[in-house]
Amino acid sequence: MDRGQPSLEPAAAAPQATGRCVIAPVRAVLRLRRRVCVLRKRRLLQLGGGPDVGTGVPRPGCSPPAPRGDLDQPQFFTFDGPAELPSRTPRKKRRRSRVVLYPETSRKYRPRVEHRSRAQHCLLLLVAIVGFQVLNAIENLDDNAQRYDLDGLEKALQRAVFGQPAAIARIVALMRDYLATHVHSRPLLLALHGPSGVGKSHVGRLLARHFRSVLEDSSLVLQYHARHHCPEARAAQDCREELARRVADVVARAEAEEKTPLLVLDDVELLPRPLLDELHGFLQPQRSHHFHNAIYVLLSGAGGAEVTRFVLQNASRALPLLPDGARSAEASAAQAEEDLRTSLWALLSREHPLWQAAAIVPFLLLDKRDVVSCFRDEMAGEGFFPDQARAEDLAAQLSFYRVAGREFAVTGCKQVVATVNLL
Repeated sequence: MDRGQPSLEPAAAAPQATGRCVIAPVRAVLRLRRRVCVLRKRRLLQLGGGPDVGTGVPRPGCSPPAPRGDLDQPQFFTFDGPAELPSRTPRKKRRRSRVVLYPETSRKYRPRVEHRSRAQHCLLLLVAIVGFQVLNAIENLDDNAQRYDLDGLEKALQRAVFGQPAAIARIVALMRDYLATHVHSRPLLLALHGPSGVGKSHVGRLLARHFRSVLEDSSLVLQYHARHHCPEARAAQDCREELARRVADVVARAEAEEKTPLLVLDDVELLPRPLLDELHGFLQPQRSHHFHNAIYVLLSGAGGAEVTRFVLQNASRALPLLPDGARSAEASAAQAEEDLRTSLWALLSREHPLWQAAAIVPFLLLDKRDVVSCFRDEMAGEGFFPDQARAEDLAAQLSFYRVAGREFAVTGCKQVVATVNLL
């Protein structure tokens, strides 16, 4: 440098140091820009050239390559041609969840509960009322059944009737289901069938005695004996009118007191057909509703031959249906009892349609052991000592069916009273 010219380096040193921090990032951007342009040109050459290949025309956005002689000249960065850059799908900005900031000095409150409709309270009240009504109805069912003391009736029958556990259980079960409510669509018709002396009339008397006790009104129990109330010499039409009048009086009185009456008809096989027609008319749905709230018990010897044949044919089996049967074969016993009821129902339905609506309860032949129990009970009732040996001697005087090592009384306990009276 000439001495006459002052040096500019010291004066330019301070601005150069200050702008160095600004120029360095710009140079980095320029280098990246150049690198992108070079890579783009190479790619176009590999693909076969483009509009700017071989022509020397620079692409917009890229600075032309500097000549070798002008390497010292400064290069300027331009932002022209942004459309030539590879298109990129804009990225969606993630929305940051806004955080609710509470001031430190303010009180924090929980969000308010949505306002409930008043219909919800009404619905809950309706559900409570319906539940209370259902519970009250269930309690009324129990109260209505407890009025008749069916547990006491079952114990009394088991204690006084010998050799008929299945029949007693069926009678009590049918009455328990029927007496659970007071209002019914049809009456309960029980048909007790079996040979003579097996306890049908005895059960009828026990039922009448029990219902007179629990109903506290003897007029609500009707006992009708065919031999006494309608003998052969009396006209059947008169008997029919009398029976209709007595039954109507009983059911009307029972309806006024809201109770279920009991009507026991013995020796039904001796009733004339017009009386059977009248009884069948009581069961019809067109009758007044108070005829439907009643229990009819029919005692008949019809079908006794069928029951006798069934017992003798199955004597070799240890049926639970029989008094000393094996308790382990309950399934086979239930099936045998159902078969007997079905055969009796078919036999009786052919005689009169009255039995089509009846629940058949068969009474089986009594074993010799049951006859001995009848003798001891009758001896105790007449004031004699119920000696076992003496009762067996009296039972040996009766006639028995002897099948498969078992003995069944021909007349059951029918002759027990007359035999004890001779002592």
